[in-house]
Amino acid sequence: MKPNWSLPQLMEGLHMRVAQDLKIARETLAHPVAKGDGSEAVWISLFKKYLPQRYEAKKATIVDSLGKFSDQIDVVLFDRQYTPLIFQHENEIVVPIEAVYAVFESKQEINARNVRYAQRKVATVRQLRRTSAEVQTIDGKRMAVPQHILGGFLAFENGWKESPEKRLYKALSVDQADGRLDLGCIAAYGTFGCEGADCLSAAQHERATTCFLLEIITRLQGIGTAPAIDMAAYAKWLDAK
Repeated sequence: MKPNWSLPQLMEGLHMRVAQDLKIARETLAHPVAKGDGSEAVWISLFKKYLPQRYEAKKATIVDSLGKFSDQIDVVLFDRQYTPLIFQHENEIVVPIEAVYAVFESKQEINARNVRYAQRKVATVRQLRRTSAEVQTIDGKRMAVPQHILGGFLAFENGWKESPEKRLYKALSVDQADGRLDLGCIAAYGTFGCEGADCLSAAQHERATTCFLLEIITRLQGIGTAPAIDMAAYAKWLDAK
C-alpha cells in the first residue's frame, strides 16, 4: 500500500523535533556553560542532518594565512569537500578562513547583550584575511572571489518581555559592518534577517526552525563553492620558529 505522505506534516515534525531538543537542553542542564553546549549541539546536529554533505558544522576557531585567529565560534558552517586543512588538537577544531560559509553564536535566549556579544564574535571572523588560488576548469584557469561570510544568531526563546521586533531592530543596527548579523532563529518565536542595507525585524512563525533551515540553505546556494586555498600562504608556517 502506498504511504499517505503529507509534506506539511513532515515539515511540522522537523520543527517540533528541533524545538523540543532545544527545550530539553534548556530545562535539564542547570549549569550555564552546559546549557550553552546543549544548545550548540542541537543546532549542529540539525545542520549535519539536513544540510548537503558538502557542508560541515562544528564548534571551531578560525585561522588565516597570517597566523591570526578568531574567537571560538559556537557553530561554524564550512566546506569539507574541498578543504584539506582542518586542524584538530585535544578535541578543539581550527578551520582555515577560506573554508568558512557561515558562523553563528548560540544562546538559550536572545537579548541586546547577547546580540552585541555575537556581533563582536562574528567580527573577529570577518576581519581575517582570505586567500584564493587558481584552479583548472573546463574553461581554463579560474580564481574564485571570496564571498560574504554569513553571520547569525541562534536562540530558543525571546529574552525581551515584549515582542522583539523593535528591540531586535535596534540591537542589529548597532553593527552593520564586520559584526553584521545576517539572519537568525528564535525557535520559540520566529526568524529574523538582514537584506542589503536594511535590517529586517523579527517575523513570528509557528515553524521557525524549519523556516530558518530553508532560509540558510537558500543563502548557502547563493554563495556557491568556497574558494581554493592558497596552500603556499600556509606552507610558509612550516619553517616558522
